[in-house]
Amino acid sequence: MNRTLSLLTAGLGLAIAFAFPAFAQTADAEADAPSAESTGIPGQTLTAQMLYTFLLAEIAGARGEIGISVQAYLDLAQRTRDPRIARRAVEIALFARNLSAATEAARIWIDVEPESAEARRVMAGILSGGSGQLEQVQIQLARLLAESPDQIENHLMGLNRAFARIDDKQAVKGIIDRLTEPYLDLPEAQFARAQAAIAADDAIASLAAIDLALGLRPDWELAILFKAQLLAQSDSPDAALQLIKEHIDRHPESQNARVAYARGLVSARRFEAARDEFRKLLDNAPNDRDLMYAVGLLSAQLDDFDAAAPLLEQALNAGHPEADGIRLNLGQIAERRDDSEGALRWYRTVEHGRHHTDAQIRIAALLAQQGKLQQAREHLQSVQAGPDTIKRLRLAEAQLLRAEGREAEALELIDGELRKAPEDPDLLYESSMLAEQLGQLDVMEGRLRKLISLQPDHAHAYNALGYSLADRGLRLDEAEALIGRALELTPGDPFILDSMGWVNFRQGDAATALAHLEKAYSLHPDPEIAAHLGEVLWSLNRQADATRIWNEALQAHPDSTVLKNIMQRFGQR
Repeated sequence: MNRTLSLLTAGLGLAIAFAFPAFAQTADAEADAPSAESTGIPGQTLTAQMLYTFLLAEIAGARGEIGISVQAYLDLAQRTRDPRIARRAVEIALFARNLSAATEAARIWIDVEPESAEARRVMAGILSGGSGQLEQVQIQLARLLAESPDQIENHLMGLNRAFARIDDKQAVKGIIDRLTEPYLDLPEAQFARAQAAIAADDAIASLAAIDLALGLRPDWELAILFKAQLLAQSDSPDAALQLIKEHIDRHPESQNARVAYARGLVSARRFEAARDEFRKLLDNAPNDRDLMYAVGLLSAQLDDFDAAAPLLEQALNAGHPEADGIRLNLGQIAERRDDSEGALRWYRTVEHGRHHTDAQIRIAALLAQQGKLQQAREHLQSVQAGPDTIKRLRLAEAQLLRAEGREAEALELIDGELRKAPEDPDLLYESSMLAEQLGQLDVMEGRLRKLISLQPDHAHAYNALGYSLADRGLRLDEAEALIGRALELTPGDPFILDSMGWVNFRQGDAATALAHLEKAYSLHPDPEIAAHLGEVLWSLNRQADATRIWNEALQAHPDSTVLKNIMQRFGQR
């Protein structure tokens, strides 16, 4: 017998032992083995037909002929009525996404092993794949809850998982409300209701249910963290943080609560406080690579590169799964330290994956900054990738050309891509901006209007067209309407607020302009927003405030041509 055949028969022997353990026993072992009656598993006589069917199922599955394997296992389950075979049939059928066969196998499993909570959970999960069988799911789960009093808490906590594949979350909420009705004195029932309610976008009902759960079990950490999440999603981040902080004060040893608190601080953009919390966690677990990564990222966000770089390198050396993300961040830190060569070294170590394209674009940008524009373009053109990534690379190449004042070449490059994909939103937007810089206003307007017709909710297309008209003092009422539409689509966007302020100023309404520009600058102190804000302040005879804004912005953006030009125009240095 050759070695391949030996391995095959050995593997089949193990498989038979799994499905028919009685046949894998020696005579001596049989004497000591429990009887079929004592185990509740039906005794089996291994017929030639059964062995053939079993081998057919396993070999077909190994060869990728899943349909044959499913049918063979289902036939075997029907013949043997063995719960182990039925379970295996369910697994194979679910792998093949054959819900009909999976349902039939699960029914056999429940019939022969009616006390099995696992079998009922599996059946509910299978049935939940089709909303038309929700009533059957409800019946199965109601029976599971009623017949398993010793496991009722666990089953209640798993209810929502049984309906994970159902799209109609309102229907799911109704079913879970009905299933939990007999158990409302249990906090787990209220928790299940809270989960179902938030999945159905009913935050009020979810919060009410979780409060009832906490009324029944006041210091339940899982419910406290769930409520904090609800509060954060309801624009009450301070209340969420306070809730977790009070729990930590009562339970300073709770690592889960501390991690949730630190993450909440990050979401609230309180980076300094978040880093302090993650540092405390890291002090207690100095070898935790996830905590190294978190403290490193927050340190980088706070421009504390001396702390960030070694922590990120430690996380990398500890085998953190986000290795390429760490390398990308280390490259960015090197850039911020004006270490171009160090940055290039890090970027070149980023492997193929979701960070690879970003790294290649940064490599090209650094090469261009070193005066190697042609080498930068060749680098981008050499990257092998799919159509979406290629588009990103071409847009990045156009940005490099634009930065060098070669807008005409950039537009030619993007036009070449547009000929391949004439309705691509990104290409239309970029080409319109390049056309505007070249004074080709008809081209710009035509492409932006085409983009708006393709994507009526593209806020930045409305804004770009409105701002371009306002900046030239053209069709100001139309410009205001376009920017207003952009603000409706994206309220609070600082750049759109800046545009609205600028069109108000062009219309002669400096007071309204000032309100928009001050809000925009408070949200994002961009140099162009600062230039506009200073000019409006100057027109209101607030020259000192204008000068202060310009100097403040210039200190943060010393290379800003926009700021230098506006200050020179008004005689400021």
